[in-house]
Amino acid sequence: MRTDTGRRGVSLVVRSRADPTEQQGERRHLNGKRAIKRVLMSALTAFLTVNLWTGAPLFALWVGSEALGQKQLSFQAVAAVVVVLGVVVFAIAFALARLNAAYDRLVGRPTRERRLTWLRSYRDEDWRAEVDRLEGITVLERIVMVNVWVAEILLLVWFFVFAGSPLPHG
Repeated sequence: MRTDTGRRGVSLVVRSRADPTEQQGERRHLNGKRAIKRVLMSALTAFLTVNLWTGAPLFALWVGSEALGQKQLSFQAVAAVVVVLGVVVFAIAFALARLNAAYDRLVGRPTRERRLTWLRSYRDEDWRAEVDRLEGITVLERIVMVNVWVAEILLLVWFFVFAGSPLPHG
């Protein structure tokens, strides 16, 4: 290993190719760190996604019950629930977007401008579909999709099996 000065006077460390074991060990160490970061990001994504549909509503209801104070329902309590739920869901969605961008940088996935579906032109749908097919979806996006499916299935099971009918039995 030697130090070399680049164009603008910046010191560069130049490794010789004579010691490949040092480079392999360093590469393995970096891959191990990267794998740990990926697992932690996946776990955090799963945690945030579950809390999007469980923790956020429960927290908003708790804040509303604390704002209620008396036994009767008031507009202040309902407004507190709606505002807190909106803020918490927005914060979790923002955190998920930032986490996905960090994951993309970690794995070396190219970043591109993502347009909202309703702002896309129909003319470029074939091109966009091809880009999406080539890039695929990340593990974090799969975690969010599976979480949405589980939430939907649980909602349907509760609604059709456990909720009972509001109609009078006759």
